Amino acid sequence: MNAQSEELALEVRNLAVSIKTPHGLVHPVKGVDLTVHKGEIVGIVGESGCGKSTTIKGLLRLLPANSTVTADKAQLAGYGDLLATPVRRMREVRGAKIGFVAQNPFGSLNPIYKIERQFYELQKAHKTKVSRKESGEIALRMLDGVGIVNPARVLDGYAHQLSGGMAQRVVIALATTLSPQLLIADEPTTGLDATVQAQILDLISGLVRQEGRSMVLVTHDLGVIAQYCQRVVVMYDGQVVEHGSVMDVMVEPQHPYTQRLIASVPKPGEKLDVSR
Repeated sequence: MNAQSEELALEVRNLAVSIKTPHGLVHPVKGVDLTVHKGEIVGIVGESGCGKSTTIKGLLRLLPANSTVTADKAQLAGYGDLLATPVRRMREVRGAKIGFVAQNPFGSLNPIYKIERQFYELQKAHKTKVSRKESGEIALRMLDGVGIVNPARVLDGYAHQLSGGMAQRVVIALATTLSPQLLIADEPTTGLDATVQAQILDLISGLVRQEGRSMVLVTHDLGVIAQYCQRVVVMYDGQVVEHGSVMDVMVEPQHPYTQRLIASVPKPGEKLDVSR
């Protein structure tokens, strides 16, 4: 890494999440550490239910009121401690400081507002003055930048009129409109076909590289980690069981869970057993 990339974009130490349930406290995340350098893409990988998404939502303060999030440190470069920020102010952080791309794009888009208005509301919330015309021009540029062929038509429509891949492109455009230096993408290709998945991942990683941003990419797919990330954090049962450069972890995995995870990835040319 060069000197610039040694600068930290995000440093999280000992993050834990507890949730009150009718049957008592549950602890889905137990002491997670995460560091992201400027200009770096870090992957978080693990099976469904291991705590990946809960870690991210806890950091972004998106968990329900019956949840408690603690950490020794949750430092965002150029801002400060995320967990010391009042929940009401986190709306300002999300969008301006951190761009968030969730699993379900339709859950991120307002179903009753046209796409154009959603760009306007985002910019109005973070800028003292922005005209509807200026907002529309910015939105057109952003949609064009994420590969939408007819951005004017999309701006004049609603979320339900979009395909899954198109909706995720709109969400990515919204997430990057205010030029946040950190993107967090939580399983951003869930439910999309293989071709569209590759297009979306190429798009997000390209935007990160072009603008010198940093990114946390949450996925259950080691192939995605190998292709797009420089470092990887492996989670199991709410904890980090292994972390390091993608090359080191993939070539010489130390933890038994990581070894099983890598062993389960089909090898090139390997025939799948469909008899089971």
